[in-house]
Amino acid sequence: MGVRAFDHWAAARVVHSMPLAALKNSVIGIDAAYYLEHLLSPPKETVMAATGGWPLALEAIISKELNDVQSVGLKLHFVFNGLDYGIKDDPFGHSVASWNTIAKGFDLYEKNMATEAIEVFKEAGAPTPSMLSEFLKMVLHKHGIEFTVAPYSALAQLVYYEKDPSQFIDAIYGPSELFLYGVDKLITKFGLTHGVVEFDDDGVSRRVQNLSVDNSTFSWIDRHDCLDQLGHISPEVFVVACILAGSNLIDTFPPLKDAEVYGQGYSIRDAVGLLMANGRSITALCTHHQNDKGVKRMEYLDRYKRVVTGIKHHIVVTKNGNVETLDAKHTPDDVHDCIGQRLPEELNMYLFRGMIRPRVLNWLTSGTILIAAPFDGGDSLEYQNLVKEQLQPWRKQALGLLAYSCHRYYQKKDITTKFWFGEQHEQKFNIKDLPPTLKDTLRSWHVTQKLVTERQQALEIPPDSPSSALYSAVRSMTDEAFAAKTLRTRPKGDNPLRTTEEVTANVIWRFLQMREYLDKEHKLTPWGVFLEATLKALGPSPIKEQVEAAFVGVELLRFGLLNPSTMFPNYPGAPLRKTETDRRNSMLVSRVACLGTIVHKPRGYSGPLSRHLLAYRSIVSDVRAGLRDLVEMSLVSLFLENDVDRNRDDWMDISLSLPFYEDTSCALGIIVKTYLDELHAKDDPTSEVERANMKATGQDWLRYGDFQASFDDAMMLWDAVYKSVATFDEMFTEKSLWDDVNRWLSLRR
Repeated sequence: MGVRAFDHWAAARVVHSMPLAALKNSVIGIDAAYYLEHLLSPPKETVMAATGGWPLALEAIISKELNDVQSVGLKLHFVFNGLDYGIKDDPFGHSVASWNTIAKGFDLYEKNMATEAIEVFKEAGAPTPSMLSEFLKMVLHKHGIEFTVAPYSALAQLVYYEKDPSQFIDAIYGPSELFLYGVDKLITKFGLTHGVVEFDDDGVSRRVQNLSVDNSTFSWIDRHDCLDQLGHISPEVFVVACILAGSNLIDTFPPLKDAEVYGQGYSIRDAVGLLMANGRSITALCTHHQNDKGVKRMEYLDRYKRVVTGIKHHIVVTKNGNVETLDAKHTPDDVHDCIGQRLPEELNMYLFRGMIRPRVLNWLTSGTILIAAPFDGGDSLEYQNLVKEQLQPWRKQALGLLAYSCHRYYQKKDITTKFWFGEQHEQKFNIKDLPPTLKDTLRSWHVTQKLVTERQQALEIPPDSPSSALYSAVRSMTDEAFAAKTLRTRPKGDNPLRTTEEVTANVIWRFLQMREYLDKEHKLTPWGVFLEATLKALGPSPIKEQVEAAFVGVELLRFGLLNPSTMFPNYPGAPLRKTETDRRNSMLVSRVACLGTIVHKPRGYSGPLSRHLLAYRSIVSDVRAGLRDLVEMSLVSLFLENDVDRNRDDWMDISLSLPFYEDTSCALGIIVKTYLDELHAKDDPTSEVERANMKATGQDWLRYGDFQASFDDAMMLWDAVYKSVATFDEMFTEKSLWDDVNRWLSLRR
């Protein structure tokens, strides 16, 4: 991130440092992507690329850093990127490069070169800052720190905040790309210094790290210093030179990559020199290099003009809540070609407040669904069939629900789905070919808080229960009398839904009907009965993570993907001990465990790894993401139909209360697989003594976690899924296999 070749040049010439206390009582606008990039470099959790999911330690690190900065008297306001904008040269390049690096790391790991493998995993560039945007929003919300989501670029929104006469912020912390938007001064780094304080705690000597305000600093750059150091150039020349140098907005001007001319690599001064040598004219420069293959391929001059137009007339949310372009008086009619299609302002507001993610909105505005390579590489027919065939109806359903709530322009939009594994697999459809009836069907939900509360009380679910709204919503529908009461559209003159709880409940019920767990009469379908039995088997008050894991398990059963078949024959890390039957059984149990989460301290995972289970985790993760898409579009349609009171401030509370917000790793599956593998290295794996010893040893694998609690959660999840499979045997052809595995597991757990 940032202008290429600029930061290295600037570090020795124009970066200034001042005491952090000088910013006291200031409001600092933070570019969230830049913040995450610095937080992840170097990686704080070294094997995240090998396990997937959200970080375990990062929340504690972020919390301490935010508390430290705020303790000095700074107020922070984060801004996240919204919809994609501009032209991407290679949308799959990063994901393919990442999984190639991860594969190299696993090759080393399988050769017992763990230290070397970790170093390679750290270089994978995974996860990216954009993958952790929702994670950071959750952390900021917990700490009461304000954030907003830009319609498109966070940089443009930050510049608006600073330059507006109201001056919402006093300074910006972000990348050097901000200079393209006309920023004069830019904070690039916070240098927090800590001192160790020792104290006595009931006779126990303890040490804590406290921020040393006097020794903490921040680094900043003044644009005028840059102009002077580059030969007293004009601001216009500086901006053009930065664009030529390359950034996230546009690739580097190809002649600057010529190794014969710039043997040591080009600098920002070289970009200035190229421009000055051609009369400060970008047109003359491109004409001079018109025969350069890179310039031709990129159609550089056209791309350059699009970038400049996109910067000058970028879209922001104003202080009045309107979505407008910068320099609106001179905005060209075709500005959407440089930035992107414009959405209704109401949708932009839901994005702005963080209630919904940009993912499905991007599909609609760009007309393209990009399916990138997962961390493991996706080298599996089952996985590729999942993303290409099985999840495509979900994407169409989500898009249809969104589009038919928007302008008619979007209801006739062409959509192309592209996959990293080949252009020949592209799929095309038009929104107008999708049935609009779903939107009308879902209008039959308008359940008030009174009914929601009554049913929860009947189920004896306390208001402070750790169980999710999903658990309550599914269990509620076992009472057909209650189901009949929910069958109602909003009467004329009736109040819209107001409380967080009733909004959440109605969204989930609509989602359950979309997934055909409820029929048009709001009664449980056969799969709905199966799902309810599975959740009920978790106990009277399961935590949210257990409920979501069980739900995903049911979805995988419906897809035929929760089984012990050899899905990833080219990947190491599958069960390897004893007989083929033992390995088969261990595989199924481990895959069920992959649905759940480990119990862990806020420290990075340091246990065993498995590329095989990382690949299965890709299946789980994609299903979770697809379910979240449907949930969010259920939410959006409810708001767009005016069934919800929009005068509210619980936007993130709603988002976090809905299921499948978080991503999960394969760590629980790995430790269960490792336990069973190591147990089968013993003479009698069914021995009670051997099992107890192995569980004690398991704690060594999971240094910062709780092995026993994690293992118990995995077994609870197995019991819930197995009980339903055994009870509804007419729905499964492999019921006898599950019986065999359950008997086998009962002697080894």
